[in-house]
Amino acid sequence: MVDADGPHLLGTRCADCGTVHFPPERGFCRNPSCSGEDFAHIRLSRRGQIWSYTDSRYPPPAPYIARTDPYEPFTLAAVELAAERIVILGQTVPGVTVDDLEIGQEAELAAGVLYADDACEYLIWKWRPLPGPAEGGGDGVDARTRPRPDAGPGR
Repeated sequence: MVDADGPHLLGTRCADCGTVHFPPERGFCRNPSCSGEDFAHIRLSRRGQIWSYTDSRYPPPAPYIARTDPYEPFTLAAVELAAERIVILGQTVPGVTVDDLEIGQEAELAAGVLYADDACEYLIWKWRPLPGPAEGGGDGVDARTRPRPDAGPGR
């Protein structure tokens, strides 16, 4: 969803246990200790910290449609949303390479064109890294394997 505040991802929150789901849940709660079936639609945080990243050196399989011919690699970032504590994977904005990213670096949601045809432009969410040092970085601990104190089912 894109509005005056910018792009937002939409998710759901389980009314029984509070677990946040993305993409939005439509049947039952994915938290194994919950049998909830009632969900509130929510707008997810627009910012988070880079949890992991990589680049895509080969074209993904169908139904992916490459934007360029020949194929040009792109960078992917997994960003942990600040409030929801869930990790969402997405492409980064054009021009960002793995050399520009750092574990723990703040990133914000952006919208971009995945591809276009004669009918319309198909949008996708992307991550824009923000300048500045990574928060919590430089402590010698890899954030990809750092235990989270609140880690538990569906969190």
